[in-house]
Amino acid sequence: MSRIALFQDYLAQNGGAARVTEAIHRTLPEAELYTTMEVPERISPYLRRLNVKTTWMQVLPAKGKLYRHYFLLYPFAVESAHLEKFDLILSSCCGYAKGVKRGKNSVHVCYCHNPMRWVWRFPEYIARERFNPLTARLLQLTVQGLKRWEIQAALRPDYFIANSHIVADRLKSAFGIEATVIEPPIDTSRFWISRQIGDYYLILSRLNAYKRIDIAVEACTRTDRRLVVIGDGPDRARLEALAGPGVSFLGRLPDDLVNRYASGCRALIFPGEEDFGMAPLEVNAAGRPVVAYGSGGATETVINGLNGILFREQTTGSLIEALEQFENMDWDPAAIRRNAQRYDVHVFQERLLDFLSRVSPVVRGPQMLRRRAG
Repeated sequence: MSRIALFQDYLAQNGGAARVTEAIHRTLPEAELYTTMEVPERISPYLRRLNVKTTWMQVLPAKGKLYRHYFLLYPFAVESAHLEKFDLILSSCCGYAKGVKRGKNSVHVCYCHNPMRWVWRFPEYIARERFNPLTARLLQLTVQGLKRWEIQAALRPDYFIANSHIVADRLKSAFGIEATVIEPPIDTSRFWISRQIGDYYLILSRLNAYKRIDIAVEACTRTDRRLVVIGDGPDRARLEALAGPGVSFLGRLPDDLVNRYASGCRALIFPGEEDFGMAPLEVNAAGRPVVAYGSGGATETVINGLNGILFREQTTGSLIEALEQFENMDWDPAAIRRNAQRYDVHVFQERLLDFLSRVSPVVRGPQMLRRRAG
């Protein structure tokens, strides 16, 4: 009997990478799920129910808070998870999972969200985090070692799938490899078009500094616009200190409340540079447009005047200008939702199965989905 393994870097937050891993497993439910460490209370009920196999990192303390601080350990943990018994290995990788070891007859397909962002864009990371010179120098030495490891690890998969054309270009530049682009899945069935639109803009994001939520907070505070921030993270206290009375921080919310706020917002503000960015398309599935920074994955999914607009400079002033422009435009909720449906989870599943069926005899193609549905 053929065996399939799915390996995710870590399962410590319910972000975009974890949602992709869930969609992959729903596509290949016979796959055995592996990861370096799991924080069950931080992941979806679906993933929580699976018998996830972890590495020795599972015994480390305070994983929910410190999983990012363990960055030096992930290469060792990934390489300790030998998957020789599997015929097909599918890794969902933001940096480490591509390095898993496998048997000589295994086929390894890496779904890559990005090369290690903070390793390959280290000067930007250091400038944003404002480390003292000694800490910055020590981190630079560490990063050089991680970069060498990742370059070697990138030789292990047989095939790469990139989540966007931008990431495919980065993989080509960093490792000299070609990748097929299959965009992440959007569960459009979660969302609906509302007849009642509120007077607030929306942020739907983890509150990390690189997401640049501060731009949205400052823009709305300066112009007395209402802003609802859904999500949590290490940058929350700083953002709350910047916020005026019209900015509300709601923390993490269950899906039904997220869906309600998405359907009722004027627009999602998306001020960061992401490798793809699933939140804009999720809000689009609710018929609402996006005001996004014109860089990264947003340039591939936001069509000016159809489902949102792009602002060109990652500054408060540029965002304010974009909001003023946005408010003088008309938007068609049905057209916005139809555009989002091009990225629906069923489209993702069919494209993934079609690709896998061409590289591994274990997978029989999209007919697997139709057979299950029947």
